[in-house]
Amino acid sequence: MVGLAQSLGHVLVADPADAEVIVVNTCGFILRAKEESIDTILELALHRRRRCRMLVVAGCLAQRYPEELARELPEVDHFLGTADLPRLQEILAPARDPRHMPRIAVGQPGFPGITVEEAYPRALVGPTHMAYLKIAEGCDRSCAFCIIPHLRGPQRSRSLESLVAEAEQLCAAGARELVLVAQDTTAWGRDLRGQPHLAELLEALDTLPRLRWIRLLYAYPSAVGRRLIDALARLPRVVPYLDLPFQHVDDRVLRRMRRGYTGDRVRRVIDGLRRAVPGIFLRGTIIAGHPGETAGAHRALLDFVAEAELEHLGVFAFSPEEGTRAASEPDPVPAPLAEERAAELMERQRAISRRKLARLRGAELEVLVDGPSEESELLLAARHAGQAPEVDGVVILKDSAARAGELLHARVTDSADYDLVAAPV
Repeated sequence: MVGLAQSLGHVLVADPADAEVIVVNTCGFILRAKEESIDTILELALHRRRRCRMLVVAGCLAQRYPEELARELPEVDHFLGTADLPRLQEILAPARDPRHMPRIAVGQPGFPGITVEEAYPRALVGPTHMAYLKIAEGCDRSCAFCIIPHLRGPQRSRSLESLVAEAEQLCAAGARELVLVAQDTTAWGRDLRGQPHLAELLEALDTLPRLRWIRLLYAYPSAVGRRLIDALARLPRVVPYLDLPFQHVDDRVLRRMRRGYTGDRVRRVIDGLRRAVPGIFLRGTIIAGHPGETAGAHRALLDFVAEAELEHLGVFAFSPEEGTRAASEPDPVPAPLAEERAAELMERQRAISRRKLARLRGAELEVLVDGPSEESELLLAARHAGQAPEVDGVVILKDSAARAGELLHARVTDSADYDLVAAPV
């Protein structure tokens, strides 16, 4: 959307008070995200009475509640659904009158739907040394707790050629790290002619000479097989890191979640990754308090967290979302208890993370500099290969004048619960 706006001559500004057009791209996945989206819209709507002449709300929340939002938010000029983002061009085109554009432009995602290709103008906002590469849109899975297939439509993979072309463009713009994302990255290629495997895409990207790190997020546990594990072990630019949103390990809860695998499968995948890719960093996600989760199932999760010793873990309390099967499932877990269980899991993970990071003291790591640290402008924030941007910890660099995007070697001097402190070698 930023690329489309810039292609029409619009300039990005840092302060919404200076903007003539404000676009809010929303999330509608869980209650907290919806609340944050609404709060942001209301906050930015205050500018509608001043310099701002147009307020646009796009994305998942607009897709999910178009009529309700239009009724409750008269300050918003246009609503765009998840498959309608390119229509921002129609709203902003100087030769067109935006008043002729329908206020609610929310189509049915995936029918025919859009998959953003490299032909769309792409703008990197902020640092250019790291970029997300969206390899597919939509999801064909039917997890009981998830509203994404309704919001995003069915799986639509981008072609290998399209992805390599965009990756080359991003590298030319300065990207040293590409983070591959989709609703389900391991499903990439299944809907394309010849059904190419995700490993083939990783092999193609691994040949790009300007690229240093390729990172994979959102790998469905039951789809992590020998070919993908081999690619992680073999390809030099693919970092030893994998994100596995396994959600639970109790078999009864997994059946209620409609995940299609067992707790034993999760354990075997993790064991296979550890054996094939020594030193791999693993991230997992868990939903605590899903309907049907007993005290015993929660204890099994606690035991698993201690046993697996994942490097990173995200834990979320179950959020009953209307339109999902889980929202009406019997045996609901009270929300306060779900939050309590989530906190207990994270406390166990905190101790694991603190212990594992302490073992890295004295080690020498290659790190990618992200820029000034939030701790102090005199320090830099960087990441090693086992830390994904935005979701994992960071390496705080001291005594360094490196610039964002530089790769350097640093020796770890200290550690905390989730972060490391290091000095350049």
